[in-house]
Amino acid sequence: MIRTLAAAFVSLLALAAAASAQNALEPVHPRLKAEATVTSDIVRIGDLVENAGVVAKVAIFRAPDLGFTGTVSVDSVVEAVRAHALIGLDTAGLSEVTVTRAARNIAAKDIEETIAHALSVQSALGPAKDIVVTFERPMRAMYVEASAKGEPRVARINFDARNGRFDATMEIPTGAATRGTLRLSGRAVATVEVATLSQAVERGAVLKEADVMIERRSRAEVGRDAVTMREQAVGMAVRTALQAGRTLRTAELMKPEVVLRNETVMLVYQVPGITLTVRGKASEGGAEGDVISVLNEQTKRTVQGVIVGPGRVIVSTSSQRIAANLAPARPPANANVR
Repeated sequence: MIRTLAAAFVSLLALAAAASAQNALEPVHPRLKAEATVTSDIVRIGDLVENAGVVAKVAIFRAPDLGFTGTVSVDSVVEAVRAHALIGLDTAGLSEVTVTRAARNIAAKDIEETIAHALSVQSALGPAKDIVVTFERPMRAMYVEASAKGEPRVARINFDARNGRFDATMEIPTGAATRGTLRLSGRAVATVEVATLSQAVERGAVLKEADVMIERRSRAEVGRDAVTMREQAVGMAVRTALQAGRTLRTAELMKPEVVLRNETVMLVYQVPGITLTVRGKASEGGAEGDVISVLNEQTKRTVQGVIVGPGRVIVSTSSQRIAANLAPARPPANANVR
């Protein structure tokens, strides 16, 4: 029994070896790729065809520009390789092949930030993040060889503080060990974030989140009292009517009025141990904490008081004698003494 099993196992090994040898003898046919990525300015047979053999490094097409993708028809590929004895090419049912030129992308934003950093170090424009750079010609993304190492750097820059103009020479990595030169000119402005109005508002309007935007404005055009955070404006009222787009200033904002002019208010007299409340008529409006004039409707005298809440004004006196002069000797029925 053991001898029979051993013989069967040897037979299986022999069959497997024979099949492997047969596969090894069969030729490997070249096969067309659906997509290819190249790193040079030419496309070789081996970029488009698997198992291209000794002709793999033969150039047949010009590659797309750096960072771009193009297509080539299968018929064109077949015609290009015909002269190089590539026998039995399998086109895999394709009609075209997509070819991409590999590249490194240097974004326009990176160039702007490099210029801003150089100006921040050399001039008195403040932090680089607050410098807005604009170029005389539109700046677009740059594509360089995928092997390019290092970052763009400013080799030279001149800045005129009178008009904000700059001229710069930059070095850009273009290959594994090469760098190119780029000359740029434009303007640079130091900016600051400020709160502006998204729409016109009327006097006394209380600002909401939707009314306030944060924008960058030229530092030279913004005063020291400009509101720089949305939180400083939202919930505040404006002292005068303001137009959309206007930079908000602290002097233009106030706490919302909680007492209106000619409004009936509760007038509270306070002296040590005594609190007297009577009705009064506000001679002017104001916000909490403001001092306003109020007509005491019992004595017909105008007094000064501090607004402590909606419809409530406190008058503090230094003695009971003063309180007696301000209030009637016998409180009316609607007055409360405690």
